[in-house]
Amino acid sequence: MGDKEQNKAGYWSLGSGNKPKGGFNACKFVFVLAAFENMGFVANMVSLVIYFMTVMYFDLSTSANTLTTFMGATFLLSLIGGFVSDSYLSRLNTVLIFGFLEVLALVLMTIQASSHKFQPDPCGKSSCLKGGAKFMFYMSLCMLAKGSGGVRGALPALGADQFDQKDPKEAKALASFFNYLLLSITLGAAIGVVAIVWVSTNLGWHWGFFISTVSAFLGFVVLALGKPFYRHRVPGESPLIRIIRVIVVAIKNRRLSLPERSDELYEISDKDSLSAEEKIKHTNQFRLLDKAAILQANAEPRPWTVCTVTQVEEVKVLTRMLPILASTVIMNTCLAQLQTFSVQQGRIMNLHLGSIVVPAPSVPVIPLIFMSVLIPIYEFIFVPFARKITHHPAGITQLQRVGIGLVLSAVSMAIAGIVEVKRRNQANKDPAHPISLFWLSFQFGIFGIADMFTLVGLLEFFYKEAPAGMRSLSTSFTWLSLAFGYFLSTAFVNIINSVTEKIAPSKQGWLHGLDLNKNNLNLFYWFLAILSCVNFLNYLYWANWYKYKSEESVLKEAPLLKVDQSIQDSTNGFSTIQVSSALGDAKEKESS
Repeated sequence: MGDKEQNKAGYWSLGSGNKPKGGFNACKFVFVLAAFENMGFVANMVSLVIYFMTVMYFDLSTSANTLTTFMGATFLLSLIGGFVSDSYLSRLNTVLIFGFLEVLALVLMTIQASSHKFQPDPCGKSSCLKGGAKFMFYMSLCMLAKGSGGVRGALPALGADQFDQKDPKEAKALASFFNYLLLSITLGAAIGVVAIVWVSTNLGWHWGFFISTVSAFLGFVVLALGKPFYRHRVPGESPLIRIIRVIVVAIKNRRLSLPERSDELYEISDKDSLSAEEKIKHTNQFRLLDKAAILQANAEPRPWTVCTVTQVEEVKVLTRMLPILASTVIMNTCLAQLQTFSVQQGRIMNLHLGSIVVPAPSVPVIPLIFMSVLIPIYEFIFVPFARKITHHPAGITQLQRVGIGLVLSAVSMAIAGIVEVKRRNQANKDPAHPISLFWLSFQFGIFGIADMFTLVGLLEFFYKEAPAGMRSLSTSFTWLSLAFGYFLSTAFVNIINSVTEKIAPSKQGWLHGLDLNKNNLNLFYWFLAILSCVNFLNYLYWANWYKYKSEESVLKEAPLLKVDQSIQDSTNGFSTIQVSSALGDAKEKESS
């Protein structure tokens, strides 16, 4: 076969011989980068709000909004990383190029934090930045957002590409990959929020940024060293062009009548297709898009004239994902509060653990410890047990995992409001004896469990359900949800401050000024809790409406699965047990 051979799934395996590529041997390098890069990323994510207040002299709401806007931009820019790795570069090269930007940005932040000439003087305003210091500050943040976002857009898909979904054993391994990826992120983040945050707050911010720089650099070096072990997917046609083409052709053909039978729509033959995996069967949702697959009489099948059924179904898949994406935004708005206002709460609480003074930004280590323990329990105990009941490779479906996370996020915000009432009452009653920082562990711990369910569920959902040529872009939808959540947090803070200062008797907003003891942060938390409950009801509707592409394919193609159409139609996020039972009955009948 020469020095290069291409397998049926469309991946390039470099080298010759029978040495296997991919699998967990390749993913080890991905896990190392995930841990090393997130050491600094998560540490900065939880502590930058303090850096903005104490070094850049932003006020309370400006510090929170600057951080949430930065985080929102970071996750929004993950779409660029996904787009580039689907269309132009391999996933590995995409990660390394954006990784270089991330490391360079951290170097600039280290320089600014180490020199007073690049820092503003106190001025008593919401922001004191100006001139060269302002330019350097925002340039480094923009570069960091672009670099970190691009890495997140391509890295999960690079790891997931090491498994073939059509192999039953590798399909189970793929479900485990996302759990291990989250575990790697969690362990790295736990080290960061303890060690790096302590260094930043006690030895100097520049030392914290320096350690973040070194750890990220080492992680990217390790990832590059794993190149001989990876399965590399060949970049294809731009997914955005494919989406636009289907929409344009459907509009052009809007006056044409759809054929009575779906097999009369245009599709290339199996022998002309790169792989069976890339063919997607026709579905009846969004029938207007099917008009893009109408090949008119005596017309040549050319691009922008007709699209294949597979190309139309790709757009349908992404369209079906959008309500799920939108339903998770509120949860990530809640997450933003734990990285801004909850950290600001911690600064004015009792930081002592015995003789040790705990930095307020280190409180998120509590949910990270929860997750570090619970992820292995989930993977090795819960998943095997659930598989016996549901016969689902991941134990429960991805959308069920997300639903559990949404419920827990609402509980976390409700508890956050209760804890804030207790903290504020004690601070106003006896300022010399504030309550312990570890009261915040309740809201952080519950949200950590919620994040364990939701983040992995979304990553796996968007990767598995996406067309083969759009998996990086689709996986980026997870980060897009985070981006919208952070942006929505910024909007909520501004809107609520603006509205409440007009209707409150004191004529001051819930989140005004610098003194949390004179604010109504608890009302803001309860507002998010109520909104999360309403959002969960919305999510239930869309999760039951969604039809899994992969499970529909299994039901239609596997010879043993002789089930009727009514069972096929019930394969949504909350009907897996029913379907699995039907599959088991079908297998028993076949064997008898």
